[in-house]
Amino acid sequence: MDHSHIDLKGSQIASITETESAIGIVFSRALIIKRMTGSPERTRWWQAGTLVLEDVATHRGLPPGPCHCVGGEIDENIYSYRDMIPIPFSSRGRIRCLLLLEGQDQPLVVEAGAVRLELDGVPKYIEHLRA
Repeated sequence: MDHSHIDLKGSQIASITETESAIGIVFSRALIIKRMTGSPERTRWWQAGTLVLEDVATHRGLPPGPCHCVGGEIDENIYSYRDMIPIPFSSRGRIRCLLLLEGQDQPLVVEAGAVRLELDGVPKYIEHLRA
């Protein structure tokens, strides 16, 4: 596979952990889209993992429990990723994570100095997406 990313729309968040300087967004079922170079077709997979935001400056809208993500964006320095998280993903600098959560009036917003994506186990195949 030459390109993979988490599709935020439809991904399931199990919990959000918080320490003094870090927030972990724990995905119980992150939806992953994989594409091979030269092929118009894609495949959908799922995998558990955590988006870790370190050196947290500000945050708001932390939900109390499990929820579904309906979209959002990750700003990483000069790059902006709408409705997706690239795989692999690790960076330092100006990081902003904004997630729209089903049933929540306000988005989850975290501003931090570093971010990394930690995936657990191996991805599980869901389906083939035809062009």
